[in-house]
Amino acid sequence: MAFWDRLRKEHIVAGEDFNRLKVPPASIAIHLCIGSVYAWSIFNPALIKEIGVVTSASEDWSLSSVVWVFSTAIVFLGLAAAFAGKWLEDVGPRMVGFVAACCWGGGFIIGSIGIVTHQLWLIYLGYGVIGGCGLGLGYVSPVSTLIRWFPDRRGMATGMAIMGFGGGAMIGAPLKEWLLQLYYQAPQYLGALGEVDLVTEGGVRFAQIDGALREVVVVSAGDIPRMIVPGPEGVYLAGTGSTGAAATFLTLGIVYFIVMTIAAFSYRVPAEGWKPKGWTPPTEAEASRRMMTHRHVHIDQALKTPQFYLLWIVLCANVTAGIGVLGVAKTMMSEIFGTTLPTIVDGAFAATYVLMISVFNMVGRFFWASTSDYIGRKTTYYVFFLLGIVLYMSVPYSAQQVSADPTVTWLVMFYAATMIIFTMYGGGFATIPAYLADIFGTKYVGGIHGRLLTAWSTAGVLGPLAITHLRQMSVNSAIADLAAKVDPAAFQAKFGAGIEQLDALVAANTVTLSKLMEIAPEGTVDPTPSVYNTTMYAMAGALVVGLIANFLVRPVHARHHLPEEGLKKAAAE
Repeated sequence: MAFWDRLRKEHIVAGEDFNRLKVPPASIAIHLCIGSVYAWSIFNPALIKEIGVVTSASEDWSLSSVVWVFSTAIVFLGLAAAFAGKWLEDVGPRMVGFVAACCWGGGFIIGSIGIVTHQLWLIYLGYGVIGGCGLGLGYVSPVSTLIRWFPDRRGMATGMAIMGFGGGAMIGAPLKEWLLQLYYQAPQYLGALGEVDLVTEGGVRFAQIDGALREVVVVSAGDIPRMIVPGPEGVYLAGTGSTGAAATFLTLGIVYFIVMTIAAFSYRVPAEGWKPKGWTPPTEAEASRRMMTHRHVHIDQALKTPQFYLLWIVLCANVTAGIGVLGVAKTMMSEIFGTTLPTIVDGAFAATYVLMISVFNMVGRFFWASTSDYIGRKTTYYVFFLLGIVLYMSVPYSAQQVSADPTVTWLVMFYAATMIIFTMYGGGFATIPAYLADIFGTKYVGGIHGRLLTAWSTAGVLGPLAITHLRQMSVNSAIADLAAKVDPAAFQAKFGAGIEQLDALVAANTVTLSKLMEIAPEGTVDPTPSVYNTTMYAMAGALVVGLIANFLVRPVHARHHLPEEGLKKAAAE
């Protein structure tokens, strides 16, 4: 039997005595591997200093050129899941999981080649495109399998697997940090700044070495905290040493391929008609009351139903709002409370806050998905949207109150609100597969789920764009208002230019809110905590759209169901 044929679903049907609890660990293992994509930002400092190593050299990539690698991966996650969903139903989870291992592991390896050769497009191709396809395949591969193994606890089953994706960054982030430091090699140190004769040409620093001008980088005291491995101040030779990024990519590619391959080969599918011992499927009346169908809808037919597009909006709204907080959480915490409660909200506090984001994101996936087994999927999303609207609106309120009354009460309120938001962000991902199974049946839920994940791709682009734009609008408005209050003479003395040049000074980062507050009239309220208000209101608005879409979801009309002969044919296949 050919290797690829052994991967097909007809060859991995479990026997009568198979323990279904063996399937979730394989699913969790794959999701823990691909979930490390959430820790992409760990690579950013190394990639933008690949040539300079200790600080950026003239030929190093800019931060703006590497941050979109993550977004590229998320876009291709959704696209791969959408186009490969139907293939999943044809060939089964083992083959899809193995291909996911090849793509995700191979994407890292191709990315490592791009780092060594300093070809950014190879990182986009490897990690972003090929790796992104691995993300999509790995994400959907266990969904329909788990739902069929756990018809009695659909939400819990998918929650177990997708919980791993939320927790992937908890393992991935420290692992990547450790590997980067393990493989790090400091560049050649030439001496203190005053000990080396430097030449500047075209803004680039050079030193005479062995009769030739060689580019160097200069590390000052302010650069040391941002070094991968702290070293002395002074002059370093560019192009020597290593950030460790290439070796880290290669190592992770090999490790992820091995772990995901083992997990994929652990997949089994239940025999047709199998059901857990002692479990009785809900009656038609019970199923109707909880909006759970006994019938099945084909993948292509699902796209012809309004339910698919309503659920697409439901997921997109929930993800967009969640990313709205996720993308700015650390800076939002620091900017709102760092100035008002500086003795509490320091660097260590912010680091712990980021860790807790991952914890609540992961726990929420299992908790809310399991809860949906009891209260129903539609009700669960009602909770997400109604409670979420209140919580998002509470953030501007906390910011306003802490500006006037800097007490820890408002910090606690903000912390609690955002952590609950993160549980619902993760819970939305984990609950949607079971929601789809309730509406469209279990036969093709993996493929339908894959196509629905295009909502994630859309939110992954729209969310960050909207957030950064709205925040910048608020910052510009606050600067203009604050500049109008300061004494023109004090402004001239502080910045060396008149207020009429405000726009140019802001564009050059010479004028900031914090610097304006230093010359603001006594009693002026710092507007920094309020710069996220518009963003939070917009995220609440997104949840209102999702709430309406969820309200409109109804059972699929009978004309979309597979006919009885279609069911028999599908079972035979």
